[in-house]
Amino acid sequence: MSVEFDEAHPPMIEVPRSMPPRRVPRTSRGNFELYAWLFMRVSGMLLVVLVLGHLFIMNILDGGVQRINFAFVAGRWSSPFWQTWDLLMLWLAQLHGANGMRTIINDYTRRDTTRFWLKMLLYAASGLVLFLGTLVIFTFDPTI
Repeated sequence: MSVEFDEAHPPMIEVPRSMPPRRVPRTSRGNFELYAWLFMRVSGMLLVVLVLGHLFIMNILDGGVQRINFAFVAGRWSSPFWQTWDLLMLWLAQLHGANGMRTIINDYTRRDTTRFWLKMLLYAASGLVLFLGTLVIFTFDPTI
């Protein structure tokens, strides 16, 4: 079985199918992505210092995890220094993680409505965690 080619009419090759390009308005993003990228780098460096410092102090200097109980936390959060330390860890970790998830949602969702609702769910969950965590840190009552 041989295939004959007509030089006047070469065989037609179909154009490969591809996904339609996703429209992303450039004006709405502006410099936000640059600032989000910078935030990830700065918050990551700060989180390394805060978390490693937290682990070093809690596990090595303060006698290990067996010492941690309600009284220990009450004594620790009576100091504005430790409240600020833990609040910074909470806010930076939550915003860092939410920003990373936002980037993943933008990269992997194809439909605009799906992207919108996933990001709204992410923002609502992140806001709730930040609100409740901040509320616990500042309204903690050691006399319960």
